[in-house]
Amino acid sequence: MQRLFHSALRPAFVSALLALMILSLSGLALAASPVAPQTGKTLVKLETTTGDIVLELYKDKAPLSVGSFLAHAKSGHYDGTIFHRVINGFMIQGGGFDMTMHEKPTGPVIKNEADNGLKNTVYTIAMARTSDPHSASAQFYINVKDNRSLDHWGKSEAGWGYAVFGKVVDGKRVVDEIKGVATGTRGPYSDVPLKPIIIKKVVILSE
Repeated sequence: MQRLFHSALRPAFVSALLALMILSLSGLALAASPVAPQTGKTLVKLETTTGDIVLELYKDKAPLSVGSFLAHAKSGHYDGTIFHRVINGFMIQGGGFDMTMHEKPTGPVIKNEADNGLKNTVYTIAMARTSDPHSASAQFYINVKDNRSLDHWGKSEAGWGYAVFGKVVDGKRVVDEIKGVATGTRGPYSDVPLKPIIIKKVVILSE
């Protein structure tokens, strides 16, 4: 029978092959192990009926906004809320209404932090509010395009803008799917998804 390898080379080849197998198995083990959250970053996961969205929150740039969001997450406020306002080419908004379109009670309002230098670029998350610049509490929105008109340009009612406090780091596909859903009118509210998109839970991965 023809030998594939010369007998003098066989021991060296076997050693090399074993080493390669060990390296390959180590690589598989690393690939299979879960990736730990990066130290020093505030990461949260929105578990929705469309899929998961992981956010990095900027505690250093927007401490009040991040603090309010985390407090509402820890209290369970976001559990069972919906994305109640979806406008493709603009943003998706949630965190305030349940499936029956009743607004949930929230924590206290906070000072607007839109003057922190962060911009309303695509996939950033920001605080939703009323016409009062300092009225944000629990509701938030995720930009689905660059929305420069929402940025801070002056400390007046017209110029305060909307405070960005984080960005999507995983689940952009989910955001893109949500922005394209069919919407309609429900009571006095417009741009409401016809099929509810539920935030089942907000999980804090690291603070």
